[in-house]
Amino acid sequence: MGKLTGKTALITGGNSGIGFATAKLFLKEGAKVIITGRNQQAVDEAVKNLGAGAHGLISDAGNMAQVNELPQKLATIAPKLDVLFVNAGVGLFAPFEQTTEEVFDSNLDINFKGAFFTVQKLLPLLTDGASVILNTTILVHSGMATASAYSASKGALLSLGKTLAIELADRRIRVNCIAPGPIATPIYAKMGMPEEVLNEFAAGVQAKVPLKEFGQPEHIANTALFLASDDSAYVTGAEISVDGGKSMAF
Repeated sequence: MGKLTGKTALITGGNSGIGFATAKLFLKEGAKVIITGRNQQAVDEAVKNLGAGAHGLISDAGNMAQVNELPQKLATIAPKLDVLFVNAGVGLFAPFEQTTEEVFDSNLDINFKGAFFTVQKLLPLLTDGASVILNTTILVHSGMATASAYSASKGALLSLGKTLAIELADRRIRVNCIAPGPIATPIYAKMGMPEEVLNEFAAGVQAKVPLKEFGQPEHIANTALFLASDDSAYVTGAEISVDGGKSMAF
């Protein structure tokens, strides 16, 4: 029997990277898994690759109309949720003086506002004793040039997690955060850098990681499994850094 046998999990942004790796692991551990994404083709392809037990929904965390519709869409697949992994997010970076209102709004709308209302709208579907997992970043605690709006959006998400852990404790709903360090996901390719600049950036980041390598999406998935399962039954309001020691390095 798997650690999530009989449970239903929703993973936002589950068609690639960390979300896809987590969906794959949750399925292996016996869960029924629903993933969301913005692109129908990408979601369909992910569901096909995940196989039996996987379902897909179109929902853009930056589109409030779609966030509001998510509970109704979800109800056609599963009446209740045992695990909610709020993983959908973007990383839009720019020097502080060049950060436009559009860049600021996109980071906050998807990474914080969308996450905030995703949890709120799905709260009635969460079972008592459910697990909510929020995907933050170690950059909340260590500054990085060009990340002012991104880090602020994730800092707000971390604060939300700690608040919800208190507010939802009467229903024994556990709320925890995973703070990834540098993880090899498609987010880097979406930063808009030329390939040579991106490679130089990646090499610089890797050199600062004590373990001297990028993490893999599976490292985050394993941590999400711990927080989703009964292994973490007495853990709430926590933040787990998965960063190869990066947050401790100077």
